[in-house]
Amino acid sequence: MKEKSEKEMSFLGHVGELRGHLIRSIIAITIAALIVGFNIKWVTDVILLGPTKPDFPTFRAVNYFSRLVLGHDSITLPNHFPLQVRRLFDQFNVMMWASIVGGLIIAFPYVVWEFWRFISPGLHENERKNSVFIINSTWFMFVLGALSGYYFVMPFVINFGYFFSLSDAIRVDIDLSSYIRIFLQVVLGMAVIFLFPIIVYILTSIGILTPKFLIKYRRHAIVVIMVVAAIITPADVLSMLAAAFPLLILYEISILMSKRVNKRMEKQKKQTPQPTENHPKIEN
Repeated sequence: MKEKSEKEMSFLGHVGELRGHLIRSIIAITIAALIVGFNIKWVTDVILLGPTKPDFPTFRAVNYFSRLVLGHDSITLPNHFPLQVRRLFDQFNVMMWASIVGGLIIAFPYVVWEFWRFISPGLHENERKNSVFIINSTWFMFVLGALSGYYFVMPFVINFGYFFSLSDAIRVDIDLSSYIRIFLQVVLGMAVIFLFPIIVYILTSIGILTPKFLIKYRRHAIVVIMVVAAIITPADVLSMLAAAFPLLILYEISILMSKRVNKRMEKQKKQTPQPTENHPKIEN
């Protein structure tokens, strides 16, 4: 009964410790969300509406190369993007969503660090070293994915969505809520998908995934990537290709990573002394 009680206390102790990490993570997200909320005008003008401006870095880069090759700009967005609000609380809802998501992205490295603090005491030295790599790579790839969605995918989504026209009689007036929904869909979608190499690393390390499997089903993976790219974008061809291109590169990187991890595991297996059995000799 005493051993059972100690086990239960140990479990409850872990639950209490996890609760502490979760509370600190929520506090960090809340503080970051409040910072975003109190600076929402700047966040809206500079960050949220940045990809709608003709001087956005991606548009400037595309137009620079376009002038070298074609002799003129390829993208000419208007100085005043036609955004409108048709529902009473749209702007308030946008502020709330922007604050929450912005707080999550800003605090994500700290949240991952809190998770590592929770699991690290139960790890061996080698596992702890590997976990540090995984934790740092997780928040780095998440942020890199968000930046990729913001600078690489979102501008092409906006450019195609704005200039595509069924008829000259149709006036383009874009709802703010629709724009923000697509913005979060693209940025967060890319941020999550960029975690794929980390998942491959973990699955390969525990023996579930092999590089042979990734190579064998590469064609299937390409189809899945195109479907995912269509989901996280408004499904137009240009935006889908812009999202699919970095995902295809990530898949190839994941194969190389899986090969390296698999090779290291096989090397460790060879270096580990195998237990020997003493068989009785049979004498003739």
